[in-house]
Amino acid sequence: MRLSRRSTLSLAVFLTVAGLIVAGWSLEARRAGRESLSNTISLRVTNGADRGTGTLREALFVAATAPGPARISLEVQRISLATALPPIVNPHGMHIVAREGRGEIDAQALRGGPVLDIAAPNVSLEGLAISRCAGAAILVRAVHVSVQSATLDRCDIGVDVAENAHDLLLESNHFVDDRIGVRFTAASPDTTVAQNQFTGEKEAGVWAVHGQTDLQGGSISVRGNRFDDDHSAIIAGNVKILIEQNEITGAQAAAVDLVGAGAVVRRNRVSNGSGMGIVAEGAQAAVIEDNELNGLAAYGIMIRGSSNVLVRGNRMYECAYGMAFVLGDTRNPSTAVDNVIIEPRYDGIDVVGDAPILRQNHVLQPHAFALRVQDFQRPDGSEVRGAPFLDHNSFGGLVAAAATRPSRPSLR
Repeated sequence: MRLSRRSTLSLAVFLTVAGLIVAGWSLEARRAGRESLSNTISLRVTNGADRGTGTLREALFVAATAPGPARISLEVQRISLATALPPIVNPHGMHIVAREGRGEIDAQALRGGPVLDIAAPNVSLEGLAISRCAGAAILVRAVHVSVQSATLDRCDIGVDVAENAHDLLLESNHFVDDRIGVRFTAASPDTTVAQNQFTGEKEAGVWAVHGQTDLQGGSISVRGNRFDDDHSAIIAGNVKILIEQNEITGAQAAAVDLVGAGAVVRRNRVSNGSGMGIVAEGAQAAVIEDNELNGLAAYGIMIRGSSNVLVRGNRMYECAYGMAFVLGDTRNPSTAVDNVIIEPRYDGIDVVGDAPILRQNHVLQPHAFALRVQDFQRPDGSEVRGAPFLDHNSFGGLVAAAATRPSRPSLR
């Protein structure tokens, strides 16, 4: 069939416009250093300035409108930011990776806000170094995000996880001299914080606190991390969290501080801190088991104002004190079973105005009392009786006189 003259002219115009569009896209790709591979658009950052050709800013803008996944490679040694970067919004996914010894982002000129704002799912960051942030180095407000092998130092918050974020992986990162390393503002189901190093965090390495009890869905798993010389290693409140197999050294306050419900603290090693080891204050149904604690300047484990806490199979040695139970809920008493306390500098177990169940615990060679029980006098003059229930404990030392009276707590 022969084409009419008008149809031929229309086809020529269409092909010309299409060619201009393709040429414009190709020019933009060359400016950003893009190399297309399969359906993924690759962008190379070769300019460490705040803006311009080959910069991180330019790459983020190009990636935002890409029709598929994007990969950004940081190939410049240092990136100096003067103004906030655009958020990461590519809905198809993005991978930002820094070559070894490359990709350090200096954010000291930013007055606040996150350096990288992840607002789209399926984003991964690998090998980045972000320093001197007045706000967060990385803000996560999406799902299916991973941050691996990054160094985040001297920031207000290393990784800030928003309430709607879940299914996250934070692995093999190094947090140094931040105020808070990783902050969760709510429960973050199916999230893992593993094999990270936290050093010198001014408030906490991991902060996971919600104003109200939030135990829906999966938990936050904090496992296999190392915490050195932080103010507190982990602070958790009212979120479902599993804290296990972490190494915590030199904490200035409580190494692990629990508030509210939802916490399991298991098989951690806590040593040489100037404060306490594990503190549960106002906690409900927390589980603290199979931890090893030594060389602490105060209590290995402190349970205060709490209910139904299980303290089982922990080992404490060379701490100032072993365990304490203070002003708990006598209707829902906490239980300590099969714990071993070796050579505390003062008391092995202190009970103050509380009625915990103490079964099969061992206190060996205390320098003061193996067990000391005291009543608590309220400001109005009334007393709260210290009355633990004792069952087959081994106290290799003196027991304070108050502990010898009938001690089964009232459950009314």
